[in-house]
This record gives sequence, structure tokens and C-alpha cells, in this order.
Amino acid sequence: MTQRVELATVMDRLAVDGLITEYAVAVDDGDWTAYRGLFAPDGRADYRSAGGIEGDAGQIAEWLAKTMELFPMRQHLIVNRQVRFELLEQDTHDTGDTARVRADYVNPMRFAGPDSGSTAPDFVCGGRYDFGLLRTDDGWRVSEVVIQEMWRRTAQPREEPAAT
Repeated sequence: MTQRVELATVMDRLAVDGLITEYAVAVDDGDWTAYRGLFAPDGRADYRSAGGIEGDAGQIAEWLAKTMELFPMRQHLIVNRQVRFELLEQDTHDTGDTARVRADYVNPMRFAGPDSGSTAPDFVCGGRYDFGLLRTDDGWRVSEVVIQEMWRRTAQPREEPAAT
């Protein structure tokens, strides 16, 4: 690889990493305008394995906005990011027009309710994201994301101490 290609690859990796981080922050902050802006015009998401829906970015943003009302506290941690660049046209020599990112997530959340003063999560789930990304005139955008929830845990109900 030439120095120019190596630099372009580093810059693309940083941009892709930033996009994935922006995805988590938009969901955690409930910024559905920013969430929609992360997607390519025909971008789609599939949350069915987590009990959700599959649809375009607008449909998913509307569904998430309603669903996340249940969880006023949420924090996505997206880790173990594996990035692979691909070319749309095989005769180009750049670092890639598309990318695949496979990343694990852990997502602690707190249900809304009478114990809202508590900061401890009472719902935690984890799994894997599979992102398809596309280089656009506006930078890297999500063309598709599939969420594969692998586990979830809810807090055990508190038992009242036995009366003596």
C-alpha cells in the first residue's frame, strides 16, 4: 500500500468509528433527527431479534422514540468493532466505497417508574450489531443495520424482609 492509501484507510476507519459512536449517542440521547441523519437515503434497520421492527430509518426512529420512553436512562456500549472495507467498483483503487462493521454491544437501561430516583439499571441486554455502511457525498452513512440480541437480564424483584 502507498502512504496515500494507508492515510485514506486510517481516515476512513476514524470516520466509521465516529459514525458508530454517533449511532449509540443518538439512541441514548433520544435525538431522533440525528439518528435519521446517520442513514443513507434508503437506509434500513432490523430490530426484530430484540422484539422490535424492521424498516427504513424514519420508521425505526419513530418506533425507537416510543419504545425508549420506557427507559429514561440508557447507555449503549458498542465494543469489539471489526471493520472491513469493500469496493463498489472493482476497478477503483481507493480504500473502499462500502464497509461492514460487526460490533458487540451491552446496553444497560432503567425502566421509568416509581423507583425513578435510582440510577442502577434494571434491564440489561447485549448482542451484536452488523452494520452495512456506504460512502456518500456527506461522508459515511448507514445503509443497513441488523441487531442480533443474544441475551437480556432484568432485575429480580426485591423481596420484603420477613416479619419477625
